[in-house]
Amino acid sequence: QVQLVESGGGLVQPGGSLRLSCAASGNIFSINAMGWYRQAPGKQRELVADITSGGSTKYADSVKGRFTISRDNAKDTVYLQMSSLKPEDTAVYYCNADIQRVGVRYAYDYWGQGTQVTVSS
Repeated sequence: QVQLVESGGGLVQPGGSLRLSCAASGNIFSINAMGWYRQAPGKQRELVADITSGGSTKYADSVKGRFTISRDNAKDTVYLQMSSLKPEDTAVYYCNADIQRVGVRYAYDYWGQGTQVTVSS
C-alpha cells in the first residue's frame, strides 16, 4: 500500500502565501516524478508543477514566477510554495507521484486526497 497525504491548504487573502506539503508512505522502492495538480469548480484538473527525482522542474504558465516546487527525497515529500496568490488560484490541489513499490516491476501513478486552497478577501 502507498499513501500520499497532503497538508497546508486553507484560506488566504489575495497576494498572500501558502505552502503545501505531500508525504508519500508505504512499501516504496523508488519515486520518480512528483507533482501538483489543481481542479477548480467546473474545470478540468490541470498540472500546476512537477519535479523529477533529479530536481528538474516544470510549471504551468499561469504560476511561473509565483509558485516553487521542491522535494526532499530522504523524506519522500514534495512541497509547493505558493506566493502572490490570486483568486483564480482557488482550487482543490492534488499531489501526484509516480511510485515503484517494493517487489513490483513497474511504477504507477498515485494521488493524494486533495487539499482546498481558497484565495479571497
